[in-house]
Amino acid sequence: MTLLKLSKKRQHTSPEDLALSQLTESHSLTLSKRDVARLERAAKKAAPKPVKEPGLLARLLAEGAQSRHVPGDAGWNRRGGGPVNYIENPVEIQGSAVQVCGFWPFVNGAGLPTIGAPLGRHLLRNTLVTGDPISWFLNGIISNPSAFILGQPGLGKTSLVHRLLAVLSAWGVVPMILADSRPDYVPHIRALGGQVITFSPGQGHLNPLDLGPLVASLNEIDDEKARDIAIQEMVSRRRSLMEGIASMMLGRPLKPHESTCLSVAINELDPQLRDAPLIGELVDFIRSRPEVLRQNVLAYDDDHEYDQRLQALLDALINLGPSGAYGDMFAKPSDAHITPGVPVVFDISGVNENDSVLVAAVQSLCWNLGSATVSAEQHLAAAGKRQRRTYFLVMDELWRILRASDDMVHFIDTITRLNRGRGIGQVMITHTMNDLRLSKEHLTATAWGFVERSALVFLGGLAPSEMGNLEEVFALSSKEKALMTDWTGEAVVDPKTNKASRRPGAGHFIMKVGKNPGTPFVTQLTDLEFEISDTNRAWEMVK
Repeated sequence: MTLLKLSKKRQHTSPEDLALSQLTESHSLTLSKRDVARLERAAKKAAPKPVKEPGLLARLLAEGAQSRHVPGDAGWNRRGGGPVNYIENPVEIQGSAVQVCGFWPFVNGAGLPTIGAPLGRHLLRNTLVTGDPISWFLNGIISNPSAFILGQPGLGKTSLVHRLLAVLSAWGVVPMILADSRPDYVPHIRALGGQVITFSPGQGHLNPLDLGPLVASLNEIDDEKARDIAIQEMVSRRRSLMEGIASMMLGRPLKPHESTCLSVAINELDPQLRDAPLIGELVDFIRSRPEVLRQNVLAYDDDHEYDQRLQALLDALINLGPSGAYGDMFAKPSDAHITPGVPVVFDISGVNENDSVLVAAVQSLCWNLGSATVSAEQHLAAAGKRQRRTYFLVMDELWRILRASDDMVHFIDTITRLNRGRGIGQVMITHTMNDLRLSKEHLTATAWGFVERSALVFLGGLAPSEMGNLEEVFALSSKEKALMTDWTGEAVVDPKTNKASRRPGAGHFIMKVGKNPGTPFVTQLTDLEFEISDTNRAWEMVK
């Protein structure tokens, strides 16, 4: 038999011990297991029972009885009192102080600053998120009026740009889409009453030596020093553009003597930008072996050596001429010029996207023409000849021009670095950071600098493998990385209609400013914006 020995010196606190202590005296007791169990059962019965919390039904009945005398959350619970069984969440609306002033006092102010274009709804706070590179730059929030958008295809990058274009154009900023390759922005610019310039094989002509009538009007500047500075800038732009296009045709950078002769030949034909020559005229001038070119080629009397040293340059220029691979696209006078102060888009959707060299040449030409026009207008405005305007430059499909030629990264770098001083805000769009990874490390560093110098960065849905590239440019929290990877999920298919809903990450972005935590939001488009921002128009006939 198992014995249990209890001592009266032990402190008893529980009911079981209290029952046992009543049987103990100064001497010890010996109890069997059965006696111990019987005493424990008796102690449990004697112990006070804990008070149970009333259940849900009991609480509802109690509240209902109380509301017969005092109105509760659902109103008076009595005859004629009109109690409400279910209370819906109040309807939430957003608007300016002018629009919602009549809803006082049921108004909550937004926690974020309302500066810039309204972009959408905050994913966590449900408040309005606003921002754009130009408004934030003018208010001193960022130091550079530039933005960069990264995100996988089909997740709303173009829709976000459409929102920026719609609002900024209403505020007096002039949109410029200088290479629309799909086209995504042509309907929007037409809706704004802007200018659509179509340029592709068989549709339109652009002379790369002609920067437009506004550039030619720089000769009207009265101050001689200011006039020379403006003209020399345009001369340099034209030379860089022609060197870049010729390099694309050759598949290599121009040699020093080739670059020198190209520059000298252009300046000899049109030194003051008054009468732009054609490509064919430039070829004929080089073939004529003028003395000024002989001196630069170091072939003073030897025609064979002259021809041999400039043969590659001539091959590139002939390829751009009427007998070249691209017909008369670049060989005839420009049949359209940018109208200053009017929204403009270059529609290059007819260019064969498989010809990466042609796509890059057309893109670089359009970007240079737009940037030169804006810069010329700024020079004329400083001289009191024209009104000063602010432009918003959209540089979409950035990866195309970088794929054609690594050296084009320097061309883009030059344009983007100088835009702030010309009154140009800009946004650059591509899919991933890998689009900016080029064949050489120093070129990759230059391309990644586009993102680093962009004061405002919008990050859409991106693959997990892309996070390492992003963290080399700026800091990302684990929550931000989780959001971006979640947004890449595919849409759910409705089993009844066999149609998919919107992708869960469509229109979702994180707005980053430097190393600060990002602001997650979802873009909300109006019906009109949905209509003009549809990037799947080519599929309408087969739906």
